[in-house]
Amino acid sequence: METILTGTEETVRISPDLPTVIIGEKINPTGRSWLTEQLTEGNLEALADEAVKQLEDGAHVLDVNVGAASVNEVEVLPQAVKIVQDAVGVPLCIDTADNDALEAALEVYRGKPLINSVNGEEKNLERVLPLVAEYEAAVIGLTMDDDGIPKDPQKRLEIARKIVDRAESMGIPREDILIDCLALTVSAEPDAAVITLNAIDLVREELGVNQALGHSNVSFGLPDRPVINRVALGMVIRAGVNAPIVDAAEVKQSILAADLLLGRDQYAMNYIKYYREHKK
Repeated sequence: METILTGTEETVRISPDLPTVIIGEKINPTGRSWLTEQLTEGNLEALADEAVKQLEDGAHVLDVNVGAASVNEVEVLPQAVKIVQDAVGVPLCIDTADNDALEAALEVYRGKPLINSVNGEEKNLERVLPLVAEYEAAVIGLTMDDDGIPKDPQKRLEIARKIVDRAESMGIPREDILIDCLALTVSAEPDAAVITLNAIDLVREELGVNQALGHSNVSFGLPDRPVINRVALGMVIRAGVNAPIVDAAEVKQSILAADLLLGRDQYAMNYIKYYREHKK
């Protein structure tokens, strides 16, 4: 099961047999007031600097999200995609809940992008999947539907299966679908991480698709969040997540260590290379 994404210069392959692919999360104004201010003022060049920094930190794919209250996504998102693609050659993950903005971004994208995201809601499936098929993109499927996010891992699997089946019926190959089993905060729901881990296991065993995860939600509201995030990351990678959406600067070493221990880094070459380049 290999998902192939392309940018202007580089191709990224996501597969259970390959090292973990890092989707950089930092081009997103949520919780980042300075970026919201830059987007509101139309200073999109700041996105190029953020993109370059994330590559230096070890990201392989970059999420691009410009969703803020004062931003017209239909106009700004395609501009942001152009600017980021001019700055870096890696594939992008186009992140928006606005279907018009998504289509506008897909029209200018050079290569094969990842779309973030579709979910099990009927209206959402009907809006997003035709664009995935038309532009021959890959897509992240979130395990939530019209009833919200289930607390039962089996029900999250059922939503994942629904997304995969609907996509395949429209000619979208299974390898172009990444499932995100959704990480919720353990400070509000003690079993939240266990439920997500069990859902990841089920999706891996039953559907065999590659999996993404915005895992940092797990530590929301707790002190020393990076410690929790790093431990959680190793767990979800072992369970089946091979394209986490993360801050590469915070977790790159943890991911390299996880890949090494799971036999995805022959003779520790990736781990040693990173250590030599960053040991100072």
